Amino acid sequence: MNKLIIYIDGGARGNPGPSALGVLFLGEKGEILKEYSQCLGKKTNNEAEYLSLIFALKKIKALFGKEKLQNLPIEINSDSELLVKQMNGQYKIKEPSLQKLFLEAWNLKIGFKNLKFCLIPREENKRADKLVNIALDAETNVQKLF
Repeated sequence: MNKLIIYIDGGARGNPGPSALGVLFLGEKGEILKEYSQCLGKKTNNEAEYLSLIFALKKIKALFGKEKLQNLPIEINSDSELLVKQMNGQYKIKEPSLQKLFLEAWNLKIGFKNLKFCLIPREENKRADKLVNIALDAETNVQKLF
């Protein structure tokens, strides 16, 4: 593999409210390698966005290991302007709950030599958004049963 492309999304129904993440790993030709969907509990939308990034960074390290990551170009795509611009050092982190998540994400990105954060339009992040909604819908259906 010559490049890893990742799409991330986090969402909350209510702000804060039930939240989930969606993460999609693609190869350089656009082939789906892995996809993840997970509920996060009661969070804000921005917290869910950061938790999707943290989840993705941890998964990359677990799946590929430190050695392979040294030279592997990795592109992380998100439709969250706040997250991308904070991770690229363009925005300050004013919200205390996000400061902690930012630091965790920042520390996790250490060791990635070719990691790039890209802001994409919401329309280009439909699959990751769908994974968020799959998790939230599943959680809602489980809660209705009891």
